[in-house]
Amino acid sequence: MHKLRWLLGISAVTALTACPPQYPKCESDQHCKEKGEVCVQGQCVECATGDQCKPGFVCEANKCVPKPECSGEAEGCGPNEKCSQGKCVVTKTVVTKVEGSCATTEDCPSGQECKAGKCAALPPPAVACTFDAVHFDFNEYGLASDVQSTLGKIADCIKKQNLRFTLEGHADERGTEEYNMVLSQKRAASVRKYLVDLGVTAGSLDTVGYGENKPAMAGSGESAWAANRRVEFKKR
Repeated sequence: MHKLRWLLGISAVTALTACPPQYPKCESDQHCKEKGEVCVQGQCVECATGDQCKPGFVCEANKCVPKPECSGEAEGCGPNEKCSQGKCVVTKTVVTKVEGSCATTEDCPSGQECKAGKCAALPPPAVACTFDAVHFDFNEYGLASDVQSTLGKIADCIKKQNLRFTLEGHADERGTEEYNMVLSQKRAASVRKYLVDLGVTAGSLDTVGYGENKPAMAGSGESAWAANRRVEFKKR
């Protein structure tokens, strides 16, 4: 009887010893082999060291994770990069400046502006278009140099804006009315010819002479006479 009990006890112990622990518990790596894992402190885990991970991975907290690009401040990173959570991130954009290139006009030398990424000369300032009367010397219909300069600017304005004018010629009170009428017409014609020579379309300019009949300034004297010897521009 005692021998039977002893045999049953041995059988029970043997049965208990032969039964492996239930996953994820383990006693050796053999108990975790089916899952491709290893036994660490009685638990089946993915890894214990980096050697148990595939290339490009490291073992952290018993799990294989991708190997970080960097460590520390910037170890393993390139210029102008820093290490953030194991990855290299750019700290600033480096722009290699090509001579003459620009991002804003502030990048360009004085007198230039930034256009399409390149420094270019500023356009000349716009000239205000004025059409003030031009004046003549006594008994003259030829154009003085200052009048020619003024007409050059007027010609540019007429061409750019496609304007049309009547050129009104005038004379001072000295001389006969008939003579002054002819003189005023010659003055208007002189101005028209000069503008046409500068490229103004002939059909955009008409002329008329008023002689002494429409003075700009009343009275006799050099101030009034000088003011009245003129050609005026009347838009049409």
